[in-house]
Amino acid sequence: MFEFTQFAYPNRLWLLIVLPLLGVWYFFKLKGYNPALKFSTLEGFGAERMTFRKFIAYVPLVLNFFVIGLLIIAIARPQTTSENEKTEKEGIDIVLSMDISGSMEACDFKPNRLEAAKNVASEFIQARENDRMGIVLFAGESFTQCPLTSDHPTLVNLMSQVKNGIIEDGTAIGLGLANAVARIKNSSAKSKVIILLTDGMNNCGEIEPITAAEIAANYGIRVYTIGVGTNGEAPYPMVDAWGRKFYQNVPVEIDESTLTKISQITDGKYFRATNNQALKDIYSQIDKLEKTKMESMTISHVNEKFYPFLVLALVLLALKIILRYTIGRILP
Repeated sequence: MFEFTQFAYPNRLWLLIVLPLLGVWYFFKLKGYNPALKFSTLEGFGAERMTFRKFIAYVPLVLNFFVIGLLIIAIARPQTTSENEKTEKEGIDIVLSMDISGSMEACDFKPNRLEAAKNVASEFIQARENDRMGIVLFAGESFTQCPLTSDHPTLVNLMSQVKNGIIEDGTAIGLGLANAVARIKNSSAKSKVIILLTDGMNNCGEIEPITAAEIAANYGIRVYTIGVGTNGEAPYPMVDAWGRKFYQNVPVEIDESTLTKISQITDGKYFRATNNQALKDIYSQIDKLEKTKMESMTISHVNEKFYPFLVLALVLLALKIILRYTIGRILP
């Protein structure tokens, strides 16, 4: 009940020096209080004994010290202080639009482009714990693997299930971007981002990539584009007539001009990844560019703790008065 960490007016505690001064004053006062009488002998009085009434007579005097001490502590105002830190997080909504066309099986990345992109994207998802994220996949068509959600374990699980061949082959970059725009355009987040990853050139789909980029810009969506693939040629898995697997180098054709233009229209940035580490570095750069805003506010609560001291002082004062004028009364 009497725990506290500070005093509002600690200088008032100097008043406690009154107690020892008061003790000295009482000592000299009581010393001269008892009158002296001369007797020829003390035989008839017996030895002086401490009786209950004598003890009670001194109790009000002792209570004076406690009352004064408690009142001084009370006027110094003991307090406890508790602090609550309120953190407001403003997350970012991000849609990962990923190319899963057949060319993503090229092995210039380890083990291939698609698996490398999945692994790095999963790490990116886990690192952005304050953001809502979604996954859009495209090849010759496009579909939503996962809408915007803050359930990151589910996102990572769904990302692990992504594979080539689940939709018609091709590279519909415009369609993949437009689908991602549709998933994020109505978001209430102040920052809306699409990360578009592809390794080819737009060769199908009803929507042109630049048209999709202009739509994204109208909704205030920033698009970061990533071209995946080495320069020149890349080994691609083939199967011969006898079912034997072999690798054949095929040209790497990435429409960097279109991807750059998409990023410029939407105030984003274009990146080129030629290996696993480069892809990882690109996601790290995007992570730094799109930082979640956090506001921290500390709220202090001061709890007054002088009430128990004041109440106890008043109780002891009342007890002192009762004793002083009842069983502890001293007759002249």
